[in-house]
Amino acid sequence: MSNDCITYQNSGYFSKLIVDYLDEKPELKSLYNRFPKLDNFEAQIEEKKANYPIENRQILVSALEKQYHNFTVSEPTAYNIQSLKDPNTFTVTTGHQLNLFTGPLYFLYKIISTLNLCKELKKKYPAQHFVPIYWMATEDHDFDEINYFNYHDKKIQWNRESKGAVGRLATEELATVLETFKKEIGLGNHAAYLCDLFEKAYVAHQNLADATRYLANELFKNDGLVILDADVDALKKLFIPYVKRELVEQISHQRVTETLPKLTEYTLQVNPRAINLFYLRDNLRERIINENGNYSVNSTSIVFTKAEILAELEKNPIHFSPNVLMRPVYQEVLLPNLCYIGGGGEIAYWLQLKSTFEAYNLTFPMLLLRNSALLATQKQAAKLSKLALTWEDIFLPQQSLLDKKTKEKSQFTIDFTAEKEHLRLQFERLYRIANQTDKSFFGAVAAQEKKQIKGLDTLEKRLLKAEKRVLSEELSQITGLQNELFPKGILQERTANFAMYYEAFGPTLIEQLLTSLQPLAQNFTILVY
Repeated sequence: MSNDCITYQNSGYFSKLIVDYLDEKPELKSLYNRFPKLDNFEAQIEEKKANYPIENRQILVSALEKQYHNFTVSEPTAYNIQSLKDPNTFTVTTGHQLNLFTGPLYFLYKIISTLNLCKELKKKYPAQHFVPIYWMATEDHDFDEINYFNYHDKKIQWNRESKGAVGRLATEELATVLETFKKEIGLGNHAAYLCDLFEKAYVAHQNLADATRYLANELFKNDGLVILDADVDALKKLFIPYVKRELVEQISHQRVTETLPKLTEYTLQVNPRAINLFYLRDNLRERIINENGNYSVNSTSIVFTKAEILAELEKNPIHFSPNVLMRPVYQEVLLPNLCYIGGGGEIAYWLQLKSTFEAYNLTFPMLLLRNSALLATQKQAAKLSKLALTWEDIFLPQQSLLDKKTKEKSQFTIDFTAEKEHLRLQFERLYRIANQTDKSFFGAVAAQEKKQIKGLDTLEKRLLKAEKRVLSEELSQITGLQNELFPKGILQERTANFAMYYEAFGPTLIEQLLTSLQPLAQNFTILVY
């Protein structure tokens, strides 16, 4: 593979909030702890070390040992799990839903960003150890978001009814999905490996959490990835004091609401609820609502008094599940974590939470935008060059790209700016005359100027349209290439599954991604294979 890059800011695929964050705009500095630069980790290490109870380490390690009991654990992963007992060991964490067969490509990019940052930190701070964590979103209940993956143009889907936490879902029906996948993928060594991987993950394991652990472990076991399922009683016990304050004091709602005025110019990712917790039982995960001093579970007949719900929390902490705003709090309670790595949407909601962490006296982690990548074939790269396109061009919205290339290739200058300026100068003289007569003439001049400018705009658009017809064959090739690289106008990493690339290149796909993706570089990587 060869690689190129453009900055995230120039890619056009990130929100204003994320661009301003990457540019370290002063107005956002109060919303995060430290910007993710290698030198800034020294202070983050010291702060987290002082603010993370050492007794939590043994509880965390014991939970991980139980979760890995029936799995083949590589030496790097086993070492990383045991190292978590050491007060000089810290984590870098990413989280993701339990998407079927990893879902979209950026699942890999999140984990690889995490692995590579740990490697960079170890070089910079050799006295400490850094463990890459994949936090499985086992408590999530949005089944429709995770029950499929795209293989080329085929949507391979797991059809069933689902309520409650997806990590607990039984997987016995997935043998049928495997047969569908086998029909699509065809023959070949890499195809056989992918089918075997799917079968061992989903058919041989009883629930989706275990299936996803197996899958992620197989893909990244040699890199020491540690996979955590926080939906266990021993870990939920550590969360009891924070759940109690959320129920009684409604901390998240208060603090996030206070933060919102600092984000008025941006689109908010998440709006806080009065209580940011779910009640979790088998086949049930519904919001907890405070009503007239009692606590009800949305869409059910379950109601607790204050005393009853606090007693339930002490007895069964496993029945309480954080929502998107409380999940970061839970994560940072459990882990000796330095940095969270996520996509633009995730970083956006984390930026609403710093004051919440302050209220809970928790260290706010550094926030790093995960790596993004575009995978292109040598043939596609050659076509890009032949069409005189740059990688920045191919990231443009399609209409903007076609307008730009038409103007570049046309024998005419499709830009009437000079004509509009000439017209403006002519009207300046008429306005001077108008100022010396009555207002009705002034209005007539203004109306005529507007009409003339509009006429030039119309002519410019018609000339552009005419030139597009002349250049239609070449523009069609440009459109075709962009559609290949950005299916349905969406980033490839948000739609394509790793299987279609692994089928062609096997393990070298992940090896090259590990080599090429640089987590602190702030670049959208283009990999040509």
